[in-house]
Amino acid sequence: MFGRRKEAPSAQETIDQQAAEAARQGSVAGKGAPTPTRKAQEAARKRPLVPEDRKASKAAERQAVQDQRLKMRRALDTGDEKFLPLRDKGPQKRFARDFVDARFNLGEYLMFGALVFVLVSLVVPASSDMMIYVLGAFWVMFLAVFVDVFILSRKLRKRLAEKFGEVERGTVWYGSMRSLQFRKLRLPKPQVQRGQYPA
Repeated sequence: MFGRRKEAPSAQETIDQQAAEAARQGSVAGKGAPTPTRKAQEAARKRPLVPEDRKASKAAERQAVQDQRLKMRRALDTGDEKFLPLRDKGPQKRFARDFVDARFNLGEYLMFGALVFVLVSLVVPASSDMMIYVLGAFWVMFLAVFVDVFILSRKLRKRLAEKFGEVERGTVWYGSMRSLQFRKLRLPKPQVQRGQYPA
């Protein structure tokens, strides 16, 4: 009666005790173990919103991002589907890449033709007869590339429909744009040789 009364446990101590009890109960094997209360489960799952060591947390996050970029860069070289960027993922995109890479495409030389045209136009006067021939040759090449890409898109759409039943939106455009890139500069890098069309 006159002795010191025990202080009531705080709410945090109660939660800690319940969490410890839940952990102890969870470690008991067999069906006879009682189900932990909701409060105990929530307390066990609680994590601080702000990490105690912010510097270490930032360093770990930076390292994780760097690792992810490295994996993505390797995937662009090897074609590993798991770590490819979202725009390159999927069996239809892979099929389109292999189909384009197996084919000889006029479009991959278009930028070289444009570069030659610019260099010649700097040297040859605009009023010269030679400039007319150079301009004409460039437009012939441009039209040839347009026709080649049109034929490619038709063939690719047909092959995709035969293999997958339906063509995913943007896949034919993806293949067409890839055909305009120089083969050695394409990403993801080509995984097939010329003439090695996908089955």
